[in-house]
Amino acid sequence: MPAIRLKQGRQKPLLRRHPWVFSGAIDPDSESQQILEIGETVEVLDWQGNFLARGAYNPHSNIRIRVWTWEVEEMVNEDFFHLRLDRALATRKDILDLEVNDAYRLVYGESDGLPGLVVDRFGDFLAVQFSTGGAECWKGTLTELLLGLTHAKGIFERSDLEVRQLEGLPLRTGLLRGIDPPDLIQINENGIAFYVDIRAGHKTGFYLDQRDNRVYLRPFAQNREVLDCFTYTGGFTLSALMGGASEVTAVESSQVALDLARKNLSLNQLPGGRVEWIEGDVFHVLRKFRDQGRTFDLIVLDPPKFAPTIAQASRAARGYKDINLLALKLLRSDGILFTFSCSGGISEDFFQKIVADAALDAGVEAQIIKRLNQAPDHPVALSFPEGAYLKGLVVRVLR
Repeated sequence: MPAIRLKQGRQKPLLRRHPWVFSGAIDPDSESQQILEIGETVEVLDWQGNFLARGAYNPHSNIRIRVWTWEVEEMVNEDFFHLRLDRALATRKDILDLEVNDAYRLVYGESDGLPGLVVDRFGDFLAVQFSTGGAECWKGTLTELLLGLTHAKGIFERSDLEVRQLEGLPLRTGLLRGIDPPDLIQINENGIAFYVDIRAGHKTGFYLDQRDNRVYLRPFAQNREVLDCFTYTGGFTLSALMGGASEVTAVESSQVALDLARKNLSLNQLPGGRVEWIEGDVFHVLRKFRDQGRTFDLIVLDPPKFAPTIAQASRAARGYKDINLLALKLLRSDGILFTFSCSGGISEDFFQKIVADAALDAGVEAQIIKRLNQAPDHPVALSFPEGAYLKGLVVRVLR
């Protein structure tokens, strides 16, 4: 097996079982002496030649090696991936109530010991993403194993991620195994049914990471006027209605998403007269509401990713502050704000500071009554804190 040697003193992250080896940590002589393919399995050695790990190599990526295993006796083969997938499936059966949830994240990359692989289950179908060279290299094996372990009717690829270009990989979508999924798949989530488009929807078609937070919202919505920003296909809007909201204003820039949200409303036979659907840019709509003097009892801010990396955090912070400032101005006394960031480049502490600054500029006194995170089918490996990306605050305005 090819071996890559690290520079002296650069083995510490691997000894702490962090699964990434950056290009700057590698001894250039060790790398230049061999020609390796994208995704090829290599052994990682310290500067003295001692075994550290075994992982997937990619000459095009700044993250040069992504670790499969730290065990010297564990070979990376079909049996290895079978064990990892079986463990991931068993974990979901333990932590989720599959009687009321038939859509969940089955595999979450590094946190499940499978860097670059994301698998979301939607009823009888799987939506999969292969975002790294290693995952791409083993795509055929992983797909066959998933089909056998899950008995899915079809596996649809959604590897249309920009990160693949950084890995030297083309974007791909399409059927991998089984039968084509229907245009819309119906799923069930804690008593609410949703239609999901796994062919062309955002990410793999639905924001599964907000499952528990949608449930947590329900009691806060009772008899309240709710503003749901970035509603997408209506996840928080339907949850608010299920919780007894008197009315909901749902804002989304995509007409396609709003059309699907309306279908989801009809699917659940919820009162359509209580919902005002607005197609538009959330920033513009919030400013318009401010100028009109409109106010609400409960506001949800669930924006898309503003800062994928730390380098973009400063610029993204302005966007987060703007929408939180506007939302806090639109809240009535004792109003509740559910505000989120899914940006990996924004830390939990930094996000709290942004919201605190927004409250200060809005002239309101507020308190955090709950911190929210991603659902447990998006686990975070203790040695890989980067797996924790969704940050949420439930804020109560005291004025």
